[in-house]
Amino acid sequence: MDVYLVPVGAERYELYCEVPDEPDDAVEGPPSGFFKKLVHRFKGMIAEAEQVRRHGAPEGAPQGWTARVKARTLRWVAESIAEQRLLWHLRRQTAATLHFPDDMDEQVARGTLRQHLSKDFDKHRFWLAIDAVGFVLSGLVMLVPGPNLLAYYFAFRVVGHYLSLRGARQGLDGITWTCAPTAPLTELRRVLSLDPQQREPRVHAVAAMLRLEHLAPFFERSAVST
Repeated sequence: MDVYLVPVGAERYELYCEVPDEPDDAVEGPPSGFFKKLVHRFKGMIAEAEQVRRHGAPEGAPQGWTARVKARTLRWVAESIAEQRLLWHLRRQTAATLHFPDDMDEQVARGTLRQHLSKDFDKHRFWLAIDAVGFVLSGLVMLVPGPNLLAYYFAFRVVGHYLSLRGARQGLDGITWTCAPTAPLTELRRVLSLDPQQREPRVHAVAAMLRLEHLAPFFERSAVST
């Protein structure tokens, strides 16, 4: 698995990756147990969101306003989980490569990686506890007729934070990291001083060199001009 340490500001970095969906994420047959069923449904929603983000709505899909709202929601879900997506994929890895700007010391790059993963671990552990309490309390809404949307909301947050927590822990303790200085990432540091219109073609050129389809929009969302 390839992970990129992307410079997004003065002494500021974000972790980024693009990997295909894991084939072993699929569950053979109907899953048993409440939490396994919840994880299965969560992964199905994420897979559908990824499909819509990459290829748009499938042919023959309903075209009414509810379908448009659903498609827009799925795109938003897919775009808003970049960090979690990386952590989810780390859960199943035992070896990975960290690509970092070639004007950066390797030990600093390793330290920055561990700092990010440690911060992610603490953050997702905190929110897992909060959302687990919210999920339990949302059971009170079961007395109200209709679907318990509040319970669904907290349930999916619990699953997301749980998977992220496992990924951060695996990244810290279970993965052997190989570091690779990568010149195109250094170019991203140089373009931070440009206005968005000037840097856009150069960011797309870097994305093409690295063969990262969605790096450009990620960089534009994360970058802070210097």
